[in-house]
Amino acid sequence: MILGIRRRAFAVARITIDYTPAIHQDAGIARLTREVVRAVLASGAPHEFRLFVMGRPAPGVPLSNLMNTRELPLHVSRMSDRWLYRLWFRANVRAPVQLFSGPCDLYHATDFVLPPLRDGTPSVLTVHDLSFERDPDSAPPRLIPFLKRVVPDSARRATHIVADSHATARDLTALYGVPPEKITVIHSGVDGRFTPYRDTLYMQRRRACVLKKYGIGDAPFILTVGTLQRRKNHLRLVQAFAKLIAARSGARTPLLVIAGGKGWLYDEVHAEVQRLGLGERVRFIGYVEDMDLPHLYRAAAAFAFPSTYEGFGLPPLEAMASGVPVVTSNVSSLPEVVGEAGLQVDPLDVDALARALEQALNDEVWRRHCIARGLARAAQFTWQRAAEQLLAVYERVLRQ
Repeated sequence: MILGIRRRAFAVARITIDYTPAIHQDAGIARLTREVVRAVLASGAPHEFRLFVMGRPAPGVPLSNLMNTRELPLHVSRMSDRWLYRLWFRANVRAPVQLFSGPCDLYHATDFVLPPLRDGTPSVLTVHDLSFERDPDSAPPRLIPFLKRVVPDSARRATHIVADSHATARDLTALYGVPPEKITVIHSGVDGRFTPYRDTLYMQRRRACVLKKYGIGDAPFILTVGTLQRRKNHLRLVQAFAKLIAARSGARTPLLVIAGGKGWLYDEVHAEVQRLGLGERVRFIGYVEDMDLPHLYRAAAAFAFPSTYEGFGLPPLEAMASGVPVVTSNVSSLPEVVGEAGLQVDPLDVDALARALEQALNDEVWRRHCIARGLARAAQFTWQRAAEQLLAVYERVLRQ
């Protein structure tokens, strides 16, 4: 069925954007999809845009994710992405996506997989990362064979590829042989809601409300944000936090607040917390609502993101924009996101991570410099810029 209102007919090209990630999940890729689509629509580009959604919103994903844009054609397939993927890639029924999304002059697949298209239809494919190649433990085993078969084929068939980082672009070339000239790197932006704490009555009240809502209290805390899965490296973060606690004799003991939904193999993190006797110092607060997230960042004493692999790494960028010192990894895309604005450590070195956390909490001179550099760094990443770069890719592909 079709929801929304058809835009005016003066459009140069009909561009269909797969909006499914925005309603089937509520982690980094969902937020990236929502924000870049919002910025593209706000750009005033003279095209006829329509959003295509495979199936209904997943349980727990806010309905506001579905239409947080100005009105435009929204095609909702009665078949979910799971059933369509089975049709296309298991049953090998090459029914073009236009049968479900409507006609288009360009199709943008926003989440790794390019469906079959009518012959001659140009396409843009967004590949966020190749974690399933670099770190197979990051996804359920049943998904790995599917991704390893379908994503390389999608990359081969796509007219052009958008990568979230130069690290992902290098992986596409190294692992799949994609020519560099076929890839455009477009960094994510940071939402304008993420700003430093100001001592206003509103922020005081919202901060107190959020800390109470998630059971954090008034103790200083180290925050990490991300789905509980192995590549986020929560296990070593907990181990480093234990070393930090053991070394802080007489000092006020901080908390470690872990925000994010349950992912693949998340139980081992809970087990490690109990083994180390940190049940009172580590808080698992689950998914944090969008309206609460900026206030949670602002309240943190430091932010930790020691991931072993990232396609981009939006949380460190949001933390920097919020005026919070960042400790992160020196691997994959994270150095190109954080630059010199945060502490970069070997994500496999628990002792180095513990020392970095201690510095982020207690070295006031470094903290001030880190916060200032972080704010300047975050200002370089905007959704408007990302939208401009994406529109330039659309124009380039349409001219080919």
